[in-house]
Amino acid sequence: MGLCKRLCTHDWRDPWAARDSGDSDSAQATARCDKPFDNPPMPSNRKTHIDALAIALLLACCMFWGFQQVLVKATVAEVAPVFQAFVRFALATVAVAAWCLWRGVGLSSAGEPAGAKRAGLLAGALFAGEFACIYLGLQYTTASRLTVFLYASPFWVALLLPRFIPGERLQGWQWLGLAAAFVGVGLALGDGLLGHASTALPQGWLGDLLGLAAGLMWALTTVVIRTTPLARVAPAKQLLYQVGVSTAVLPVLSLGLGEAWVWQFSAFAWGSLLVQALVGAFVSYLAWMWMLAHYPATKISVFVFLTPVFALLFGAFWLGEPVTPGLVVALVLVAAGIVLVNRRPAAA
Repeated sequence: MGLCKRLCTHDWRDPWAARDSGDSDSAQATARCDKPFDNPPMPSNRKTHIDALAIALLLACCMFWGFQQVLVKATVAEVAPVFQAFVRFALATVAVAAWCLWRGVGLSSAGEPAGAKRAGLLAGALFAGEFACIYLGLQYTTASRLTVFLYASPFWVALLLPRFIPGERLQGWQWLGLAAAFVGVGLALGDGLLGHASTALPQGWLGDLLGLAAGLMWALTTVVIRTTPLARVAPAKQLLYQVGVSTAVLPVLSLGLGEAWVWQFSAFAWGSLLVQALVGAFVSYLAWMWMLAHYPATKISVFVFLTPVFALLFGAFWLGEPVTPGLVVALVLVAAGIVLVNRRPAAA
């Protein structure tokens, strides 16, 4: 209730007033949850440390994001993957639009900077592609493996973003973190092609590649948001572009893939879709946005490495997914890489 009260009483209508204040923490917030708000508003009561509330929220968010991939995979037996993503984002679009109206954020592109609408549509298309890859990939590989590949996204960002924002160049330990992460991804791919996972999941390599593609599209979405006029649009509106475009694109893709649209779901499937939409694509994103607005981004973003850990644990205990030594080593390397890439370089 305390978080809801703080979210509701915070003024999100003009969140970009202090965007050019030079907050280096905000500039580093590229390692997100299921979807980051890369340039959050900077309230006057921004804290310099992580307190108990932030730790509790971060653990809850990361636990849910890890659980979410397992939930999607468990629901694929009843609801076709891309159709499942479409229903999720259709529900999320309604929720985000209602939030925008309640908080005074306009739904039209009127008043947005020139070029913001085109950038928003591009970000939405990339977002839709990302989740299509995630949902399709979970048919072939385990939730824990796909999450490891998905969370290579911050390293794609680290490679791509400096081409547009020179101040985002990697320094010192950050390069070591990038190298560790790519070694981890390579180990995980090798485990899928040659190791135990190749026997248990004959087409697991395809799911792994789809997870890697999803991570790349996530990174490209981040680059679009950070380097175009969309960066000057309210974060909730950025999210609306992404879930809204996905709602338009995913049903076309679903029909093109020949998926069956069956609406007679079990109570579990309906519950899964509601949780994915309202908790995963709405509440958790608002909570993340609120945290980025009130706490140092570099300090909260390192918690994101817990998401693949939770995905591995939930996948093993709920779905009985195999946990191979190669996957564990890969997860450790990716997690260490996230921590190092988000480490603030020492002052000169």
